Amino acid sequence: MICAAMDQKILSLATEKTDRLQEFLQTLKEDELAALLQNQAVKGKTAGAFLRAIFKGSPCSEEAGALRRRRAYTCCIRLVESGDLQKEVASEIIGLLMLEAHNFPGALLVELANEFVVAIKEGNLMNGKSLELLPTVLTALVTKKENLVYGKDELNGEECKKHLIKTLCSIRWDQQYVVQLTSMFKDVPLTAEEVEFVVKRVLKMFSKLNLQELPPLVYQLLVLSSKGNRKRILEGIIAFFNELDKQHKEEQSGNELLDLVTIPSGELRHVEGTVILHIVFAVKLDCELGRELLKHLKAGQQGDFINNICPFSIALLLSVTRIQRFEEQVFDLLKTSVVKSVKDLQLLQGSKFLQNLVPRRCCVSTMILEVVKNSVHSWDHVTQGLVELGFILMDFYGPKKIPDGKTIETSSGLSRTPQQHACKLGANILLETFKIHDMIRQEILEQVLNRVVSRASSPISHYLDLLSNIIMCSPLVLQSCSAKVTEAFDYLSFLPLQTVQGLLKAVQPLLKVSMSMRDSLILVLRKAMFASRLDARKSAVAGFLLLLKNFKVLGSLSSSQCSQSIGVSQVYVDVHSRYNSVANETFCLEIMDSLRRCLGQQADVRLMLYEGFYDVLRRNSQLANSIMHTLLSQLKQYYEPQPDVLPPLKLEACILTQGNQISLQEPLDHLLCCIQHCLAWYKKEVLPLQQEEEEGEGFYQDLDDMMESITSRMIKAELEDFELDKSADFSQSTDIGIKNNICAFLVMGICEVLIEYNFSIGNFSKNKFEEVLSLFMCYKKLSDILNEKAGKGKTKTANKTQDSFLSMNFVSDLLTALFRDNTQSHEESLSVLRSNNEFMRYAVSTALQKIQQLKETGHVSGPGGHNPEKIFQNLCNITRVLLWRYTSIPTAVEESGKKEKGKSISLLCLEGLQKTFNAVQQFYQPRIPLFLQALDVPNNEGEEAEVTVTQRAAFQIRQFQRSLLNLLSSQEEDFNSKEAALLVSFLCSLSRLLEPSSPEFVQMLSWTSKICKENSREDASFCKGLMNLLFSLHVLCKSPVTLLRDLSQDIHGHLGDIDEDVEMEKTDHFAMVNLRTAAPTVCLLVLSQAEKVLEEVDWLINKLKGQVSQETMSEESSSQAALLNHPIEKAIIMELGTLLTFFHELVQTALPSGSCVDTLLKDLCKMYTILTALVRYYLQVYQNSRGIPKIMEKLVKLSGSHLTPLCYSFISYIQNKTQSLNYTAGKKAKKTAAVAVAMARVLRESKAIPNLIFAIEQYEKFLIRLSKRSKVNLMQHMRLSTSRDFKIKGNVLDMVLREEGKENEEDTASEHEGQNEEPAKKKKKKK
Repeated sequence: MICAAMDQKILSLATEKTDRLQEFLQTLKEDELAALLQNQAVKGKTAGAFLRAIFKGSPCSEEAGALRRRRAYTCCIRLVESGDLQKEVASEIIGLLMLEAHNFPGALLVELANEFVVAIKEGNLMNGKSLELLPTVLTALVTKKENLVYGKDELNGEECKKHLIKTLCSIRWDQQYVVQLTSMFKDVPLTAEEVEFVVKRVLKMFSKLNLQELPPLVYQLLVLSSKGNRKRILEGIIAFFNELDKQHKEEQSGNELLDLVTIPSGELRHVEGTVILHIVFAVKLDCELGRELLKHLKAGQQGDFINNICPFSIALLLSVTRIQRFEEQVFDLLKTSVVKSVKDLQLLQGSKFLQNLVPRRCCVSTMILEVVKNSVHSWDHVTQGLVELGFILMDFYGPKKIPDGKTIETSSGLSRTPQQHACKLGANILLETFKIHDMIRQEILEQVLNRVVSRASSPISHYLDLLSNIIMCSPLVLQSCSAKVTEAFDYLSFLPLQTVQGLLKAVQPLLKVSMSMRDSLILVLRKAMFASRLDARKSAVAGFLLLLKNFKVLGSLSSSQCSQSIGVSQVYVDVHSRYNSVANETFCLEIMDSLRRCLGQQADVRLMLYEGFYDVLRRNSQLANSIMHTLLSQLKQYYEPQPDVLPPLKLEACILTQGNQISLQEPLDHLLCCIQHCLAWYKKEVLPLQQEEEEGEGFYQDLDDMMESITSRMIKAELEDFELDKSADFSQSTDIGIKNNICAFLVMGICEVLIEYNFSIGNFSKNKFEEVLSLFMCYKKLSDILNEKAGKGKTKTANKTQDSFLSMNFVSDLLTALFRDNTQSHEESLSVLRSNNEFMRYAVSTALQKIQQLKETGHVSGPGGHNPEKIFQNLCNITRVLLWRYTSIPTAVEESGKKEKGKSISLLCLEGLQKTFNAVQQFYQPRIPLFLQALDVPNNEGEEAEVTVTQRAAFQIRQFQRSLLNLLSSQEEDFNSKEAALLVSFLCSLSRLLEPSSPEFVQMLSWTSKICKENSREDASFCKGLMNLLFSLHVLCKSPVTLLRDLSQDIHGHLGDIDEDVEMEKTDHFAMVNLRTAAPTVCLLVLSQAEKVLEEVDWLINKLKGQVSQETMSEESSSQAALLNHPIEKAIIMELGTLLTFFHELVQTALPSGSCVDTLLKDLCKMYTILTALVRYYLQVYQNSRGIPKIMEKLVKLSGSHLTPLCYSFISYIQNKTQSLNYTAGKKAKKTAAVAVAMARVLRESKAIPNLIFAIEQYEKFLIRLSKRSKVNLMQHMRLSTSRDFKIKGNVLDMVLREEGKENEEDTASEHEGQNEEPAKKKKKKK
């Protein structure tokens, strides 16, 4: 009751004059005041009014009042922290305390602030509500200008605040109050230094908090960033989550025991997603934060950006793309990061020197795909950016249109360019995003289809591949997007044939599960069949053939080779439950009726039909009757039924004459080829299954009889019967000539088709093989006539090599029979073919042609030509035969026996081996182990699994090493340079398969080095190939600088010195370097390698510079970085020192004018540029109180004594040589003089010499700066260069121009007066 009375009295006195209230409050003891405050606060009704009354009666102008206020503050803070008060009451009390804080004297404010510091340090805070008051206390403290006692010192308010903040940031923070403490600082006026203290402290607390506490802390930190230190805040957040991701990945891939402490993946990703949203929101409000983010990540590109670019920072960047201001900059940064990362990786893979210095780093492409995977955890803000990035990469780095070339995608990861890698990454991003996110699927599909339809004139194979992969991964899901695909069908008639084929192949799985889509396609194709554009009709044929292949009639053969593997279980639905067998059969027969009408159209349309029928038959065998009858009726139109009529085919009917234009109407050779393949397949697959004679056997027998009749009559027929003998006209300028060319190619094609037909059905019959040889002789005669006419006349088009009609599978079988068949019963019949060298050469040449076609187009003509598996099997078989033939019968043995025109068979085999290996590496990189295994003759099946790729490759290498040694053992005049160059090229291909750390690789390197050292050949191409092989091996073991130095000494020895008085001591490191090969071959080669080394050194220096240019580290971490960089710095200096001795030799060499001199000047310029970069690096790091290494001083000394003076001598040598050239030219005829003047003018205008001089002077300029900063005289070994005045002197210029004018007048006059007087007049002018 007493307390209540006192409460009421204080409240009533507060309404009166202050004096009575003061007097009453002075009578209260400290504990009584605390009790009254507690009582009022707990009741809560009049707590605010009571507190105001106390403040009113406790003026700060009096010491007693100020102390009473101080006690009231302490009591209120304790009450607020106790948690006994209602939220509203606590907030009201804190609000009042904040309002009155500015009235406190400075000393009491310091005490109050220290009380907070002690509470935080000792962990006395209960709920942290009172921390809202601390910013007000610190702000009030700043306004106090008088000196205050702080510890043992006297400081003003600002300084006290600074010390308090330092103390706050150095004491322990309780985990639960970290967010509140961080939030508190946003209301305190902070200097840049104080912000840095706070940020550093908060970032240290990240690792001590639970995951769920991080997003609010990040938010408060971002709010704090408005006061400055944005870069440090962003760096800290990115670095923390990068480290967290690494730990999480290690725990997931590590020991199972770690599963107990592993952070749940979903929880981590959700936290990261929330943090990213906070940062993006902050960037929207503060553009400076966005600029700092981009600046920080761009700076990382200069050096080792693995700490800056990580999955978290990539996800952050992709989210920032939603802000229009930063969208373009972010995508540019990501594009360049992807390409730079791939380039760096390729640079590291190709250099052992770099691998020893720089650890293997994660590729940015891998990180981006990791972001795609992580985005499944509700990262909707990242998804749109991922889709845009995928399309940007595909658009920007996709295949470009080449005027006269084709873009062939390779399957090899290593052989792709960085741009191809980037394009592939874009496709992978879109595919994986499509799989994960339902909401974005329609947009991706729509954008892909839009590009396919709208970019018809550009290469779009990458989009078609992506579309195919998207549809294959989820055809049933895509039924909901069928309207978009159907809409694309409407444009089929206007698209190029290749695009149509790719599009239809891609959507084929959808056609199997969507009847409406199939019906829409058929309508479009039927319209296109009668379109005016030829391409539209061809597209219709391609579409119908595709449908026939994939809608099997029930009862068709279902062997593995007849079914198309789509690769997704969703597609393997029971098609016949939706479309029964009758419906499918009717549907297919309707299409066949439509296709028969095409047989009356242009040759190109018919050609497509003939090429497609075989695949349809193979996959839909129930259509055999329809297809075979169609082919039979078509052949009958051009077949002479009378057995005595020669030739057996009506070639005239195949040619169409319209006015002055003559063209092929019926590709009869392709028709016969189609019949031959269909017939062979029918005999092999269908006939054995027929129990009794059926209706189908009639057409089979008719076609067989016709093929036999055509064969026998083609053999009997002479070229005169076709009117294609030697006297015929084959020129492209006359109608008869064009017609004869068409007929000749038809006859040659027919002969090839019949060769395959008769060989296949011959069953090693001698008579059949004699027929094969007769057909070949007909082919050969016609081929020779065409080549002869093409050589004599101007008909270059007639000399085009026509694609062979022999299928790749047949070529493989033919070569195996000719070279490897040892069966006794086949010996007699095969001897007919083997005895004809021309036929053997033809077989090998055709194999080469097929492999070349594969390399150029990615497929081969004929059955199975688009089936990668069959092509690979045929490549294995062909290579095995060619390898045996070449190693069994060397070229030297073959050529000594027979002297014939053209390449020998062994040489063709070697060429074929080289092409085959290149094709396998280009298209079948992952299957190289199987390829090498197929070449070996297995000894023990149990040992097969243990043999590595390196061992298999080494076995093949040894065979070809022996062949090369045999070649080199021959005399110089007998040396076959073509074979040697091919062997070296082949060895180069094989050596890429060796593991660089294996003993086989070391043996290969030492063998190549020995060959170069001990053998001297004057053939430039062989020398270049061998030296390239040596360097390609050497760089994978160690740096090639010592090799370059030795070679430069050899070049110097052979070519002589620029000073003619100097007698050269010839070194003999490599016998391959001789007077003939030293320049330009070896010289350009070593300069090219030196340039690569300089690029690697430049890359390392940039990496070091990037590390230094990033945020300055603490002294400890700085010294650690210095220790880490020391081996890299030493390696750079050693590398440059050896390169300096290399250039030291070459600048003294009397190099011939031209490419060698120009390249050397450019490389010297680059050398000095990199030396300058190294000096600038030391200028940068010298600020961190690091001295210059002694080894660097030695390098500077070497450059001053051994290179710079000689560079000036070399420049003088070039100029003197030019002057003597001009003087000599002046004495010669006018034409020669004009050439010499032109050469001199080009040389004068060349930028190489001025650029070199500028590079030297820049180097010296920065050396002077480094000398001043380091107090080390680095210039003592640098000789001052000769004074060069580049100022244009007007009087000299006028004199020269007048002389040139007079000479020109004299030249004009001399043309009329005669040539005899010209030299004399010139002499007079010169005098």
